[in-house]
Amino acid sequence: MDITAAPPTRRPRVMVLFGGRSGEHAISCATAGGVLRAIDRDRYDVLAVGITPAGRWVLAEDDPDRWAIVDGRLPQVEDTAAHVLLPQAVDDREVQVLEAGQLPRVLGEVDVVFPLLHGPFGEDGTLQGMLELADVRYVGAGVLASAVGMDKHMMKLVLAGHGLPVGPFAVVQPGELDRDPVAVAERVAALGLPLFVKPARAGSSLGITRVTDLADLAAAIRVAQEHDPKVIIEAAIVGREIECGVLGGHGSERARASLPGEILVTDPRHSFYDFEAKYLDEAGVTLACPADLTDAETAAVRDVAIRTFEAVGCEGLARVDVFVTPAGEVVVNEINTMPGFTPFSMYPRMWQASGVSYPELVDELLLLALERPTGLR
Repeated sequence: MDITAAPPTRRPRVMVLFGGRSGEHAISCATAGGVLRAIDRDRYDVLAVGITPAGRWVLAEDDPDRWAIVDGRLPQVEDTAAHVLLPQAVDDREVQVLEAGQLPRVLGEVDVVFPLLHGPFGEDGTLQGMLELADVRYVGAGVLASAVGMDKHMMKLVLAGHGLPVGPFAVVQPGELDRDPVAVAERVAALGLPLFVKPARAGSSLGITRVTDLADLAAAIRVAQEHDPKVIIEAAIVGREIECGVLGGHGSERARASLPGEILVTDPRHSFYDFEAKYLDEAGVTLACPADLTDAETAAVRDVAIRTFEAVGCEGLARVDVFVTPAGEVVVNEINTMPGFTPFSMYPRMWQASGVSYPELVDELLLLALERPTGLR
């Protein structure tokens, strides 16, 4: 591969970017720890940059252990005196550090950013737009695909428009519950029970409530609105929860799908795969890779995953979550354009089962990002 972004006299420099302003800050930090450990330091120079919960960009510790979730402790990017300044123009690749009372200090050029942010203000197209303005290459989906993938309402409309199967849902817009709670309840009641009430633009199962009684609907909407004023309410689908990793193709090649995986919540304290089950109660969850599916079901899941990736216009990577019904139908639940990426997360585990190790996966994503052109594509 011809890595044109970096001069031949030096290794490409990767900015590993993590943290951020969303409620998924700690999960982003944990993801960064895995990536920092896996990057081949003989092939790449690495610059670790964290974004504090207040949105400050700072030099971060290049120590994977610093960002791990240990004994329930969630890592966080702390503000430091070394604030990072990004390139401001298309002909500029230099990253600088500004410290109080000091002249800006040049850290050198950055060839590609590996943005490991989850949720709003990082995974939703906002960060991607900033990098596009400066013609900086980056790993993962572009502006539109990131925004569509983040907003479950828009995502379902796009997927349905491409003929992909999605389940019944309703949307509660900001302020709607206050204006007309009766109309909201009547519209939602048509979906049946149980229901899943979710923030429209959040991940990591934050703010999600399983509702089995419509009397609890308003409270569940309020919980979701703590994370996003826009709420999506989904009808429960009877079926197995299956996930599939998608990896972009090189050049004009089509994207690739991993073997599917399945999440089995075994602890009765969790009625679904919530935040605690995902990150704080490993013993209560079983991750099966590959999933115990028939050959036909596996093929159908992989086909739907690639079609979902293409419908949204993704690049680099995505995890597509589906339901496989007892009749063998595959229904798309959602697409995640920056899935959890620790070595123990489903996305890398599915690729491990498909023959691609975690370090190889990290390297492949960097190669894909370095290959693709900047600007419109």
